[in-house]
Amino acid sequence: MSRHVKTLAATAIALALAGCAVGPDYERPSLDVPAAWRVEAPQAAELANLAWWRQFGDPVLDSLIETALRENLDLDIAAARVERYLGQLSTTRAQFFPQLGYGLDVSRNKSSRVGVTPLPAGSDPWYKLYQGTISAEWQIDLFGRVRRQSESAQARVLSSEQGRRGTVLTVVSGVASGYINLRALDRKLEIARATAANYADSLRIFRLRFDGGVVSQVEVAQVESQYQQAMLAIPLLEQQVTAQENLLSVLLGRNPGPIPRGRTIEELPTPVVPPGLPMSLIERRPDVLQAEQNLIAANADIGAARAQYFPNLTLTGMTGSLSAAASSFLTAPASIAMLAANIAGPIFTFGAIEGQVRSAEAARDEALASYRLAVLNALSDTNDALVGAEKQTAALVAQQARVSALRDYARLSRLKYEGGAASYVDVLYAENELFTAELAAMGTAGDRLLQYVALYRALGGGWVDAAETMTRRKEAE
Repeated sequence: MSRHVKTLAATAIALALAGCAVGPDYERPSLDVPAAWRVEAPQAAELANLAWWRQFGDPVLDSLIETALRENLDLDIAAARVERYLGQLSTTRAQFFPQLGYGLDVSRNKSSRVGVTPLPAGSDPWYKLYQGTISAEWQIDLFGRVRRQSESAQARVLSSEQGRRGTVLTVVSGVASGYINLRALDRKLEIARATAANYADSLRIFRLRFDGGVVSQVEVAQVESQYQQAMLAIPLLEQQVTAQENLLSVLLGRNPGPIPRGRTIEELPTPVVPPGLPMSLIERRPDVLQAEQNLIAANADIGAARAQYFPNLTLTGMTGSLSAAASSFLTAPASIAMLAANIAGPIFTFGAIEGQVRSAEAARDEALASYRLAVLNALSDTNDALVGAEKQTAALVAQQARVSALRDYARLSRLKYEGGAASYVDVLYAENELFTAELAAMGTAGDRLLQYVALYRALGGGWVDAAETMTRRKEAE
């Protein structure tokens, strides 16, 4: 390398290192975070970082979640999105380094006999040229345009990674919620079938009594309507069970089909409420982290846009060989070289750059508002789940007490009817109320467990990292 080349390269490196990145540096926005939740959760072991779904003690549920983490297609989409942004980051960072290339050209040319330099008489106007070159081009990042672009690209990689973690959170909680709903529907269907079978026995007895002249046609019609009401609930519940199985099948990455069962809805224990403070929530929820990385990227985009106001310095170098004969193509006299520096910048763009800067600043403001909204939603989700877990527990206690009271009511009403002290209308009302209350109690039992699933989803937690390792098993295969 010649002395001039070394000097120019050293100067370029010094300028690059001395250059400043224009645009605002990122600072995390201040947040107005409350000191406590609206409902104080009892302190427990730090369970927010464990695989919380295993607290249900249902191996079937554990297996379904493991399958979903390996096979769910939303996770495949999210993983591919991360790879796409990693590719963009690699492309952006490549601008920090000289871009090397090569060229090889062989041509056959004809000179003009009447040109500026006429050919001698009798000479052949045709000739060949052989040329081979190695070239390098390096755009010096004087004002930090590439640095800001790289900062933005890296933030978008991290944002997509948090999006993938958010998908993990959604898949796990979705499978758990779907399974709880399925088991609640299964129990409702069992109640409906048992009730219909009980009413069918009553209807058979009443028809026999009617044939014997003991009861009237009115009473038979009342029992008939009661039986048909129970029968009506069965196909509707069967439809809901099938729809829930299909939903879970999609989460598992399978064609719609039956889902295996484990524990009943009554056998699923209540998970422990994990402790959590607002700031720890903000630091670990994937959607909040994703929103912040989007804000970092948008902030860096402002600097990349402003850097267009400033000139670009580009160094270009080339070395190679040029000869009219193949035999002398690689000899020393045929060598050629070129070294150039170019500075170019805008003078007046009629608002083109200004528009890009304004657009980038507006995108940053939008990302900031989205970040603040993500934090508010995180706090709201957690408070909702804490209140829901508390209130649904109280509602379930009331529902169970009502079912117990209605069982006594229905039993006593039938005894009074059999003793001739009441009409069958009283029995009909009591048993219909009991049937409705039993279905509602199962719904409340499921809703109560769903609130704990929602709480773990709202808190995020280190369990997402543990679940991530289960998804990577598929990628490593």
